[in-house]
Amino acid sequence: MTISITMPRRSRAQLGAVDVHLARDGHPVLRGVDLAVTPGSRLGVVGENGRGKSTLLHVLAGRLEPDSGTVRRFGSFGIAEQEMTVAEGRTVGDLVDIELAHVRAALRALDESTAALADERPGAADAYADALEIAEQLDAWDADRRVDTALEALGAVTDRSRPLAEMSVGQRYRVRLAALLGAEHDFLLLDEPTNHLDASGLDYLTERLQQTRSGVVLVSHDRALLTDVATSILDLNPSRDGRPRLYGGGYAGFRTGREAEYARWVSEYAREQAERARLESDLESAQDRLVTGWRPEKGTGKHQRATRAPALVQSVHRRQEALDDHAVAVPVPPLQFSMPALGAEADGIDPDTPLVRVEDVMVRGRLDRPVDLAVLAGSRLVITGPNGAGKSTLLAVLAGEVEPTAGTRESDPVVRIGRLAQESPAPSAAQVQQVYDAHVGELIVAGLVPDQGAVDLDELGLFTERDLGKRVRDLSMGQQRRLDLAMVLAARPHVLLLDEPTNHLSITLVDELTDALGATDAAVAVATHDRQMRRDIAHWPHLVLGSAPKECTRKGPKP
Repeated sequence: MTISITMPRRSRAQLGAVDVHLARDGHPVLRGVDLAVTPGSRLGVVGENGRGKSTLLHVLAGRLEPDSGTVRRFGSFGIAEQEMTVAEGRTVGDLVDIELAHVRAALRALDESTAALADERPGAADAYADALEIAEQLDAWDADRRVDTALEALGAVTDRSRPLAEMSVGQRYRVRLAALLGAEHDFLLLDEPTNHLDASGLDYLTERLQQTRSGVVLVSHDRALLTDVATSILDLNPSRDGRPRLYGGGYAGFRTGREAEYARWVSEYAREQAERARLESDLESAQDRLVTGWRPEKGTGKHQRATRAPALVQSVHRRQEALDDHAVAVPVPPLQFSMPALGAEADGIDPDTPLVRVEDVMVRGRLDRPVDLAVLAGSRLVITGPNGAGKSTLLAVLAGEVEPTAGTRESDPVVRIGRLAQESPAPSAAQVQQVYDAHVGELIVAGLVPDQGAVDLDELGLFTERDLGKRVRDLSMGQQRRLDLAMVLAARPHVLLLDEPTNHLSITLVDELTDALGATDAAVAVATHDRQMRRDIAHWPHLVLGSAPKECTRKGPKP
């Protein structure tokens, strides 16, 4: 008896790629990808938008052929893509059956072999033994219970007769994810699986991925999930030689390795540039000598002048050839965020006087319980609380942008406060540099920043030279968020108020920003749901809205 579907291979399962290249419309998407995944290992895949993360999953699943290189696949696969089409009339139960097709087939094969064994057909004993082994490997009898448990834990629809077309996108995604988690495939290929999950769903997904026997390839921007789940990280972002980098040691190993790789890249690029500058200087000196330096003093014979001139010409030619041969092989390193110098103490503000203080402030319908808060120079604060508790409103009150309906707010006019809102304003048709320069001009006219005191946009490391000429409305959401951050930092604020600062930003920039917030001399208050950022700043003082009033005190030594 033969089972005609792909069954899990467990310890013998293999998934690997060797030197995989793929281009679309003449543009390289994947360049030299090498990886190996075995059951039980968990590979995180990271990279900026457009770096080929989803494309790589399609290649690994066999849905897309690479232009060159090889992919090895042996075993069963379950894939959760970001996009999900729904066939007419399909139900929750249909979607579960699709993901459990191999389980259903194994149980049918066991039933058929059992009947053959009862009829004493030739070869029935061996067929029964094979079918029983497969069913036991899959724990096939428990598959539907596993799916039901996952549906409940992820907050998905449990009614298997419910038509998918009547459900929201998030509900359909959760059903599919629950079915995948219950299917016991050899490999799970997951593209941003945290989309549409709440806190309890995230906890359940994390636990299941940590415990699964499947090999996992996880594309995600969720740093907490990568930290908790990934055993290695494949970075598709630009590298010195253009090829992806594979880092062991989980997400922590990736961060350490990436920083070391970047430092080497910057060092090599600087050496290349220095060598080219030296060659250019040598050429310029040789050219100067050719024009003036070879002329002998009066009385020198013509034959001496004739002898020296060709030697200088040859020197110029040699130096020109050396410069032409010195092609800069190291590409320009990627951008790295650089926090400008901030802080009230540098501007002579009394460090023991609150930069901003609120007492018993309330905003009707938005901040319904009174809050007392004093923000001192260099202090740190995490503002937490459920949705609707007034976190964003409190930040706006501290910034002086919302008037409280009760209580008082005090701040010295010389104190500069910058607030990053949750979402970007409507994008402008003007270019990035023009929008930023106009903002700085307004700050100067308003007397909020000295004429020479504003931050130059190019010193922040947020935009390439090419991006500065783009219209704001043509930027990605992440790039618009970078511009928002730049404009908050432009006036060198003494107090930074950040509302969900990781929204739309890349993993790399979020890590760099988090490190910078810990080191800056400015006072910082953050409201965020980002699980990894909350872990990274867990040692900061916390203000839980809805609890007893607290004061944000001056911070101690930097960790």
